[in-house]
Amino acid sequence: MDRKIGVYICHCGLNIASTVNVQKLTEFAQGLEGVVIARDYPYMCSDPGQELIKKDIKEYGLTNVVVASCSPTMHGPTFQKVCEEAGLNPYMFQMVNIREHVSWVTDDVEKATEKAKLLVAAAVNRVKFHEPLEKIHVPLTQSVLIVGGGITGIEAALKLANSGKKVYLVEREPSIGGRMAQLEKTFPTLDCASCILTPKMVDVASNPNITILAYSEIKEVSGYIGNYKVKVVKKPRYVDENKCIGCGLCATKCPSKVLDEFNMGLSYRKAIYIPFPQAVPRKYTIDRERCLYFTKNICRVCERFCPTKAINFEQKPEEIALEVGAVILATGYDVFDPSVIKRYGYGRYKNVYTGLEVERLTSASGPTNGRIILRDGRTPSTVVIIHCVGSRDENYHVYCSRVCCMYAMKLAHLIKERAPNSTVYELYIDIRAHGKGYEEFYRRVQEEGVIFIRGKAAEITESDNGKLIVTFEDTLLGKVQQIEADMVVLATALEPRKDARELARIFNIPVDKNGFFLERHPKLAPVSTVNRGVFVAGACQGPKDIPDSVAQGAAAAAEALALLSQGVVEAEPVIAEVNKDLCSGCRICISVCPYNATVFDRESKTASVQEVLCQGCGTCVASCPSGARTLRQRGFTDKQIIAEIEAILLKRFVPVEVLITET
Repeated sequence: MDRKIGVYICHCGLNIASTVNVQKLTEFAQGLEGVVIARDYPYMCSDPGQELIKKDIKEYGLTNVVVASCSPTMHGPTFQKVCEEAGLNPYMFQMVNIREHVSWVTDDVEKATEKAKLLVAAAVNRVKFHEPLEKIHVPLTQSVLIVGGGITGIEAALKLANSGKKVYLVEREPSIGGRMAQLEKTFPTLDCASCILTPKMVDVASNPNITILAYSEIKEVSGYIGNYKVKVVKKPRYVDENKCIGCGLCATKCPSKVLDEFNMGLSYRKAIYIPFPQAVPRKYTIDRERCLYFTKNICRVCERFCPTKAINFEQKPEEIALEVGAVILATGYDVFDPSVIKRYGYGRYKNVYTGLEVERLTSASGPTNGRIILRDGRTPSTVVIIHCVGSRDENYHVYCSRVCCMYAMKLAHLIKERAPNSTVYELYIDIRAHGKGYEEFYRRVQEEGVIFIRGKAAEITESDNGKLIVTFEDTLLGKVQQIEADMVVLATALEPRKDARELARIFNIPVDKNGFFLERHPKLAPVSTVNRGVFVAGACQGPKDIPDSVAQGAAAAAEALALLSQGVVEAEPVIAEVNKDLCSGCRICISVCPYNATVFDRESKTASVQEVLCQGCGTCVASCPSGARTLRQRGFTDKQIIAEIEAILLKRFVPVEVLITET
């Protein structure tokens, strides 16, 4: 077959053209065998650039197209669509990355241009062996799994459910609500957090399209985009949810008291409890580790007094099987433990608090009913709030937690409101008030009399009279100073959930260097992941405030809805194949497959490929000792790869057939 190849070189503004001589590259491409037209254009991905390719495909009857520009991950689908719209099979196209692989790695124009020539020649050599391929079509299950019942997961669930999709909302705590349920007010508008959150929680509970699986965890996930099979373990509450009416009589009679984790250990709860008054579902849970019956085989008072006979000490974990088409991970964040920073004395000095602990003190439903009362019973007259505890610190987390400045100022406002005669200091590195209305809130807090000092606290010590001595450097004055305080508040960092890496393994997605779930592209695909059909939203993807979390929850819901609305999903045909005549059944390919796409056929005693799961990475091909695994006719044949290598290493731009043989 005579090949008619078109080569298109993109300037990418100055990203490529400033380092690669695109005119020389175009002239070189025009001279390659099989190339009938070669052009360069400032922005090949723009509408005029795309139209240029379409026009040439029709005018010259092109059989193949090579585009040399930026990352195929970013614009490969763009140019495949251009080919398809012009009547050319999209897999007769090849893309060359001369931006990241050439222009951005050197300042030497001559060497960059020579390397670009080799890569273009390799692509032209390779594309001669491309064959038309057809995408695989897979039906989609019309339901969505959302992992995490905080404000992000709630927003995503409501958006999907109100669009008619079935939603399973899995939350590992006894109630949905997440961290937002622990807040008193939200910045910068100082709205009551419960007043905003509770109606949405009620909406979730009353929506017929949403099934809440609280006090549950993900055990196992299998399948592929559009057809995920998920095993969820529902932990035993030892309370029958169908019988419990949430009257609270059981908790009233329970003799066992334990520290209340919802109130950050500042108060007590019973061994049978609901996390907070507005909990959804409002069903009581027995804390097995604290219950006298489970620990000492005595009591059972709750069982005797329950009017509906809902107590069931024999309850076992329940495994629930779900089938969903898409997954949204919205698992939120953990709060940095400042006790590891020994110089701040958290855990040693009783009047050193974290921001979330003070949040509970200021809450009307908190341990002090909203009054600022210290552990020793005093009302503080001097309070120091220290910013960036665990954030922007090479010893702990180098990233900015984004919300710390704002919630520190919110706490300063609340402390001044509840203890009007107090003096509040804020020790900051610099103020990051980046959101809508944030700078105005910063000025408001200043006008309320909060004293801002630019400087990082070096150490906190305790004097003989119980006062806290905060030593810091005032960087504006260039002096080391001290403040004697009754209370110190540490604005702690947001960090990934402790089980984030395990959950990432279960859903087969990567995490970034800090441990947060990694999005597919920070700008163009901020809620998508490399595992198609799995989306991330909220603070599990990186520190963010409530508005951004809600926006991402809605965005992830929109992505899931767009996916499911297609009815079927297209899967790339670049996949592995097994020659069963050569397969020895050693199963090495099964152990190395990163996508769990290879399975063992017990009848034939050979490996086989689940086409929809396979991503065509070639790991199995490289590991197969029998040569039974190939990407033959699926996008990465031996002919194609050898042709590329030959062009680069031998600088022969016409394939030598004797070197290119099938294995």
